[in-house]
Formats: sequence, structure tokens, C-alpha cells
Amino acid sequence: MSHRELTEITVVGDDDTGLVARVTTLLFEREINVEDIDQAVRDDVFRMTMHVDTSEMDDSRDALRSDLRQLGDDLGVDVRVRFPADRETRRIAVMVTKESQCLERLCEAAQAGDLDAELSVVIGNHPDLQPVATEHGIPFHDIGDAEGNPDEEELLDLLAEYDIDLVVLARYMRILGPNVVFRYEGRIINIHPSLLPAFPGAKAYRQAVEAGVRIAGVTAHYVTTDLDQGPIVAQRAFNVPDGAGVETLKERGQPLEAEVLLEAVRLHLADDVTVHRGRTELREEADEGDYQLGMGPELDRTTPDKPTDRSVVVPQTDD
Repeated sequence: MSHRELTEITVVGDDDTGLVARVTTLLFEREINVEDIDQAVRDDVFRMTMHVDTSEMDDSRDALRSDLRQLGDDLGVDVRVRFPADRETRRIAVMVTKESQCLERLCEAAQAGDLDAELSVVIGNHPDLQPVATEHGIPFHDIGDAEGNPDEEELLDLLAEYDIDLVVLARYMRILGPNVVFRYEGRIINIHPSLLPAFPGAKAYRQAVEAGVRIAGVTAHYVTTDLDQGPIVAQRAFNVPDGAGVETLKERGQPLEAEVLLEAVRLHLADDVTVHRGRTELREEADEGDYQLGMGPELDRTTPDKPTDRSVVVPQTDD
């Protein structure tokens, strides 16, 4: 898909025949051209994301929204439309549990004007980090029960209420269901405390200690319905000392978690990263000097450049 602004239409609901045809027919009748379409089904939940050219449509924006909403009601699915010029400021929702380092770093960056977006709401599955949000003047909502199990219907209502463009999982210790991921796929960034694809899932630092690794790290990635397997955006690594335990890894990793998550958010907001076949790439127009992505240039200076394998020509003989 080209690097130009297109209107995004997302359809999420129970899988059924005829959904795609009904939506595309409505668009065709209004002279709206479909530039890109992606569909998936997971756990009987259907998701379709379309990028369409509405520049020549034979309708108003409000009328298109109304017609698509009515069609969605008829089909029993949720249909949402996002026009590129709906507003100037994009809005971020940060989801948290109990660890504060990533939330604090994002709040500092937002207050310093280092994010090209508004940090609009903090959503937790525990109330522990409400004081951090309150300190920075950001609304906080606790959607968890006594055990921290989140109410994802309430989550979706909040994301819609705040008209969220990007969801940032800042050490949110729960797996998002497909009903959420499908609605915001490509717009959810997570920070994971390992060098993915190594040590996915829970207790990644402990997994690293038990595996006896010499180098550990952290990864920011886009969220998909496959746990910790979404496209990797940026990573950092650190040495693991002899005899280091989980707490040592946390002490070394947590500051990197905050930094690499912030970098991934900046990349996304600047539209400097694109996803192709499950891998992220910097766009040609992106300034590589603005980002680190992996380890710094000092690693290149200490990495040996020889010897390297070379093909050996075996001389031919007459024997």
C-alpha cells in the first residue's frame, strides 16, 4: 500500500457469509475505491480492515458513517470509519498493570512535547498506577476485577469514547482477546522483557535466568492474536553477569523497556515504519539517525570483521 492517507474502515463481528460483499457493494455504489483489504477469522470472530479512497465519493462523511453503521446493525457487526483528516491530534491509550517505568517515561515524553500525539487515557486492570496518571493530569480507568481480570467490553467502550488511535501496552500483564486486537490491529504496541522470539509469554526474565543466557534484552512489537509473535519494531540488549538472578535482570532491563517502548511509539506516530509480510521496515523517507532500533554503533566497533568463511576453489586434476 502506498504511503498516502486513506480512509480506514474496520468491520468486526461474528463470522458470516456475505459480509464482504455487502460492505464493498455499499462502497461501490458511492464511488469509493477499495485500495487495500485484509481479512481474518479467529475464535469465530471476523475482522476486515479496508483502506479506501474517499476523495471522489458521492456522499458526505457523516452520511457514509451513518450508512455503514446501519449496515453493521443489519449484519450484526461493528463497523467503524476513520477519515485521515478527522482531527489534527492523534490520541494514545496506555494500558498498565502494576509496573510504572514505561508509563512514567511515556508521560514525561508527552509533557516534554516529544510525542506527536495526546496521551489521552490510562487504563489498568489494577488501580495501583492511578496516582501516576493523576500526577500527570491523565484520566485513569480500572477495568479489572479483584483478581485483575479485565472487562474487555468496558475496554472497547473506553477506547471508542476517547477515540483512540494507538494502544500502548506498558507492561500490561494480560493477553488481549481477538475482539480487541482485531479492531486495533496494526495500532497496538507492546513491550516484552526478552529478545523475541526467545522467551515469549510470562516470566521472561526468569526464563532467561533459567536458560543461563549471557545476553538478555527487551522487544517492542506490534500485537497480533499470536502471543508475542507480532512484527518486531525495536530491541535492546544487555549483558547478564555471572550468578545474576531475576532481580538483577529486572534492574538492567526495566530502563531499557521504557526507552525502547518510547522509540516504537515515536516510529509509529511518525509513520516511519511499515509492516510487510510480518516484518517491519523503515520507510525510505525516514531519517535513520532519529532512531536506534537495536544496539548502538559502539557494538559495530567491537564486533570482529574477520575471519569470515570464503569459498575455496578445489583445483582440478587429470587423475
